[in-house]
Amino acid sequence: MKAVIQRVSEASVSVNEKKISEIDHGLLILIGIENEDSNEDILWLSGKISRLRIFGDENNVMNKNVVDIGGDVIVVSQFTLQASTKKGNRPSYIKAAKPDIAIPVYEDFIKQLEIDLGKKVGTGVFGADMKVTLLNDGPVTILIDTKNKE
Repeated sequence: MKAVIQRVSEASVSVNEKKISEIDHGLLILIGIENEDSNEDILWLSGKISRLRIFGDENNVMNKNVVDIGGDVIVVSQFTLQASTKKGNRPSYIKAAKPDIAIPVYEDFIKQLEIDLGKKVGTGVFGADMKVTLLNDGPVTILIDTKNKE
């Protein structure tokens, strides 16, 4: 799994001009799923994100996580995170899981993240043409790949 985690002042997701998720201070997470992703990847990534200290404390030092600040989260599926640009100019998405594999992993990731955060998580609509808006706070953007746990 690959994730782009953005610290936001606000974010929303709309489908067909209807806003389906909206948050204030928190995280917008874009998630790309590949065929080999497992429950181990879900548990590791959810735990890492929920404990990621990227919010300022009283001294404006990044010492707090999204739970500490009472922040909210939106998770949006984005198969293009699995793009390979190694050959030519047209990205290949061969590593991206097809919906029959990706949807259950996406849903299980959301469930696990809700457990780790202790609250509901906003989402996009898997496979839909979504409009995602955000106001990146910082900006702070973190990339995580469960296949490269650095």
